[in-house]
Amino acid sequence: MVLKEPKYIIGIDLGTTNSVLAYTGTEAAEGEEPRISVFPALQIVEPGEAKPQDLLPSFLFLPSSHDVPEGSLSLPWSRGNADLAVGEFARKRGAELPFRLVSSAKSWLCHTGVDRSRPILPWDSPPEVKRISPLQASSLFLEHFRNAWNHEMAADDSEARLENQEIYLTVPASFDAVARELTAEAARSAGFLNLTLLEEPQAAFYAWIESQAEKWRKAIKVGQSILVCDIGGGTTDFSLIQVSEEDGELVLKRVAVGDHILLGGDNMDIALAYTLRGKLAAKGTKLDNWQFRGLWQSCRLAKERLLNNPGLEEEPVVILGRGSSLIARTIRTELTRKEIETAILEGFFPKTEITEYPREQTRVGMREMGLPYEADPAITRHLARFLNRQVLENGRETAVAFPTTVLFNGGVMKSALLRERLLQVLRNWQDQGNVVELPSVDLDLGVARGAAYYGLARRGRGVRVRGGAARSYYIGVETAMPSVPGVPTPMKALCVVPFGMEEGTEAELRGREFGLVTGEHAQFHLFGSTVRKEDRAGEVIEDWSDEIEPVTVMETLLPATEVEGEEKVVPVWLKSIMTEVGTLELWCVSRDEERKWKLEFNLREQEKKQG
Repeated sequence: MVLKEPKYIIGIDLGTTNSVLAYTGTEAAEGEEPRISVFPALQIVEPGEAKPQDLLPSFLFLPSSHDVPEGSLSLPWSRGNADLAVGEFARKRGAELPFRLVSSAKSWLCHTGVDRSRPILPWDSPPEVKRISPLQASSLFLEHFRNAWNHEMAADDSEARLENQEIYLTVPASFDAVARELTAEAARSAGFLNLTLLEEPQAAFYAWIESQAEKWRKAIKVGQSILVCDIGGGTTDFSLIQVSEEDGELVLKRVAVGDHILLGGDNMDIALAYTLRGKLAAKGTKLDNWQFRGLWQSCRLAKERLLNNPGLEEEPVVILGRGSSLIARTIRTELTRKEIETAILEGFFPKTEITEYPREQTRVGMREMGLPYEADPAITRHLARFLNRQVLENGRETAVAFPTTVLFNGGVMKSALLRERLLQVLRNWQDQGNVVELPSVDLDLGVARGAAYYGLARRGRGVRVRGGAARSYYIGVETAMPSVPGVPTPMKALCVVPFGMEEGTEAELRGREFGLVTGEHAQFHLFGSTVRKEDRAGEVIEDWSDEIEPVTVMETLLPATEVEGEEKVVPVWLKSIMTEVGTLELWCVSRDEERKWKLEFNLREQEKKQG
């Protein structure tokens, strides 16, 4: 069967707060520049009313039969009465009924402390409320795009259906191998098989290149490091892109990626909710936990309106009251611009020194299994740690230069006030050095547009940023030494994926054999590092201090060999593959190469094997 050439290249930004789909044709007339467009997705905006909008808010509303009129959530592709809403109406109605609202699904998708394939959202909702998994929620957002696209763009053309196109789906650069695999699985569940994952900061940079045409070569110069500062609804991502020269041409390479920082607009919304709860309490109005969650969602809407409209000084906030009747009184207050500046500017972007790292706090011994937000909300201190790790080493600069140029991305950075504060902090760290801002295309739409441009670049119709694996990966290898009572057997880290390993490539580690436990349950430890960029595939690290962090532990039972008399511990060599999609595969190959075992760090596969 000969596969037909896709008609479109699709870029999808699956965001914490908003999702966006951009597209361009795979063919262009001679001399014609490719045109990238944003697809307005049809969605419910009010009961019984649907409109196409560029942004698809990443919210799911799971109503009861009393919450909305029957049939009011149906869309042209719905079969019968739709039982959930995705997008604008979900966000608005969910702010009033937060226990029926699924939000921050992307943050939950990378939360290692929960089973992300189990129905756990809305988190902490009453037992009678329907729940879905973070994996399913992510798939439903993508499925909504598929249905909206096929209704509008492929009604009379099956070749134009979204699932038949070349799709580039963005993920945070700090997503580890498991979170990437789960994102890919969500996409496959939505019917997307021709899929590639792309880091969001790179996508933002591609959007900037596309907007500049050939002028980008004059805006940056050899030796520069460009900081991509991506602060979205759920995460903060830092990346460094280095500008170098090869054969007289400018070359761009992503040389550093920060840790996964669960800190963003969600945290700021909570901070504003606490501010308003205190203001209401001072006037004698106390809110219970249910109302506080509603206040949190309402603060999100008010904050966005204030930050997007510099002329506004305050925005009303309404919370449903609690009472014995179904229709209770509402509680009203307002969020002011000054409260935003105090809570967000000073709380999340304080002026700090380059030597100030995130502050550690003594943890309470027992805590709820909610999202593991960062203990220190000061983004500037997290940025200081990133730059000290990647640029400054023991007080001296490494081969990566201190950034003199910044590209901002993420909805939080739409505020000129916040962008200027971060630039001031960076200039102070450079002793009033000249740190400039690259003009962002659109902080809401840029990532999706950049993903579509990346698809063009892969076809030779654009500029490529060299990237590869965003971190080095290691498999834990138990040390062969006698047991000591009370002392766990030491574990070494075997590098299986070096930093920057390109997608679609593999590494064979034939130089050394290891013993693979088969026929019984065993644990496999996967580690990662964003700072050890010199390790090579096959290198064994015995002492890694704080430079290598756990990613996940998979417990599974690998089938025993059928060779008579062979021990359960089989000599193997390893082969690692960075797939074209951007996920990790690890193969254990027997000495005779006739038997292979695949270690796929995929939580759903792990669950099946254990079951």
